[in-house]
Amino acid sequence: MSDCPHVSALPRPEPAPLSATCPGCLAAGTHPVQLRLCLVCGHVGCCDSSPLRHATAHFEETGHPVMRSFEPGESWRWCFEDGSIV
Repeated sequence: MSDCPHVSALPRPEPAPLSATCPGCLAAGTHPVQLRLCLVCGHVGCCDSSPLRHATAHFEETGHPVMRSFEPGESWRWCFEDGSIV
């Protein structure tokens, strides 16, 4: 794990998920492979293994840098800005 300056700027407690699954995949009629939770706003998006990569698209649209896995039993976080697990 890296020391990431973006983690200290995250809201506490972390935001509640805005949905139970990826709304972009629902709208497109595709199936998300893995879900990710934006730790700035609570947006739920699919990972880069999904066809439409909605979590990355959310970062590109908003600049929200840190997300975490939204899969049961997983708690790792990723910083898009630093390109590393944080």
